[in-house]
Amino acid sequence: MTTNELRQKFIKFFESKGHAIVPSASLIPENDPSVLFTMAGMHPLVPYLLGEKYPAGKRLVGAQKCIRTGDIDDVGDNRHLTFFEMLGNWSLGDYFKKEAIEWSFEFLTSKNGLNLDAKRLFVTVFRGDESASVDDESIIIWQEQFKKARIKAEVSESGKWENENTRIFALEKDDNWWGLPAGGPCGPCTEMFYDVTPEKGFEKNKTHAELVASARFVEVWNDVFMEYDRQPNGKLLKLKQKNVDTGFGLERTTAILNGQKEVFDIDEFKILFDKIGELSGKKYVKNERAFRIIADHLRAAVFILGDDHGIEPSNIGAGYVLRRLIRRAVRYGKQLGISGVFMFRIAEVAISQMSEVFPELKKNKEFVINQLIKEEEKFGETLENGLREFEKLSRKNLLNGREAFILFSSYGFPFEMTDELAKEKGLSVSKIEFDEEFAKHQELSRTASVGMFKGGLADNSEQTTKYHTATHLLLAAMREILGQETYQKGSNINAERMRFDFNYSRKLTAEQIEQIENLVNKKIQEKIPVEMIEMPKKKALKLAKVSFDPTKYGEVVKVYSIGNFSTELCGGPHAKNTGDLGKFKIVKEEASSSGVRRIKATIS
Repeated sequence: MTTNELRQKFIKFFESKGHAIVPSASLIPENDPSVLFTMAGMHPLVPYLLGEKYPAGKRLVGAQKCIRTGDIDDVGDNRHLTFFEMLGNWSLGDYFKKEAIEWSFEFLTSKNGLNLDAKRLFVTVFRGDESASVDDESIIIWQEQFKKARIKAEVSESGKWENENTRIFALEKDDNWWGLPAGGPCGPCTEMFYDVTPEKGFEKNKTHAELVASARFVEVWNDVFMEYDRQPNGKLLKLKQKNVDTGFGLERTTAILNGQKEVFDIDEFKILFDKIGELSGKKYVKNERAFRIIADHLRAAVFILGDDHGIEPSNIGAGYVLRRLIRRAVRYGKQLGISGVFMFRIAEVAISQMSEVFPELKKNKEFVINQLIKEEEKFGETLENGLREFEKLSRKNLLNGREAFILFSSYGFPFEMTDELAKEKGLSVSKIEFDEEFAKHQELSRTASVGMFKGGLADNSEQTTKYHTATHLLLAAMREILGQETYQKGSNINAERMRFDFNYSRKLTAEQIEQIENLVNKKIQEKIPVEMIEMPKKKALKLAKVSFDPTKYGEVVKVYSIGNFSTELCGGPHAKNTGDLGKFKIVKEEASSSGVRRIKATIS
């Protein structure tokens, strides 16, 4: 089974259960500055998990593009990926544990689903702690499902494979609780694992963690039961509605279905490995780690660059992660002996392979290719010199935080690359010393390591809601002053300011900035009601221009109108009246990327 076939099979199954198909959201969270990338299917749905009405209904299914940066250093083993697709089905205050678990079991084991052997299926549940009780309800429902397959499912409270009837492992919060790092909707989860080497037989008293670490048990699905809202102080409050959020790893499960032991054996990677082999003259066998890192990092870079937000490599935020991915892949390419600029050649294969499902890759292909070439040429000029400098320092045992900063500032080596090179030689480099040197040169961007800014629309706070509403006024004002072909290219909002990216080829004049600022304030002073109406997407697109690919919206959308001044498709929370916003002030206007400008503004 290919990834395309599995994706369609999953979506059609839940469509038959009354779920509306929703498109993947952007990889760049539109209104949550607490993280750099969309890292889970629930991420774009936070407002609706908190109770806001979703236009397409209460049951949803889709495939979400995801980036997780915490595993970059682990890429090269048999299972970690930077970019991946997370299939998911969601209930927004509709069904809960019973239906979610029943449908999970049905899809995994029935002929209408994946027809997996139920005898090779194992699950985990939350064992409870001082903040929430043990998930007895999920245990009972799972036992009922296993009983359908004539399997006695006993619970291991120790987390060990206690006997041959052990099917359910009760684990702690670190394993069986899910939510976003910044807080918000969360709850206990139940995870499903498949035994990929049943021929090993019963391994008495092996812990669940050991069975996963040895790659015998491979996770295929996670059902999260979101009934809590985690506050900034860590306190759990009950949500006003109970939700289901599931995550089904497309790539890992495709490997399992094909009897492949490693995620890198699937069709999506084979075609990339073939191209890497062609360029390097090397075989995948005996060069697995380098091939995997190049393919994974290139794939992730293509999707970041191909996103409609136009992220470019840089030394801050998402751009820093992108730069790190590209440069790490280039280093491993040179290690394989690939000469010249090569990343774009592999990118062309990835875009051709994935653009049918993600058309934005084809639409933004020129930008993707140009940015890869530009970044690789920039790094390639200093890579060999940097490697020679590293070798010299390591031989003399002079490698420290200060020297790591010099490798960064003079040769373009991200700290993580220097650290990785050092570990390969059994050495270590102090990140604290590196950061101190970075700070001395006023180049340290804390956004690369701790997220962009605190707060954000994910918390639905009053001030961020005001800022979000102000972006509608700002865009409408810019269209009137700069021209109707002005579009939003991205935004970032917290409780202290708004940042707004838009397409424009040159620096705004002082007169233009003043005109925009005055027009926004005029509309605030007019105290115009903000009105919302739900309507079919086709009708909405006749009323409002959209900045992003319209296929990313569902078939029923929310349209927010501010008198006759602004009409926009949008899903976030809004103020009820422009008079609630306060005085609008543009504090900075600057370049963001090629053809994109950035405004930073405040309201008081």
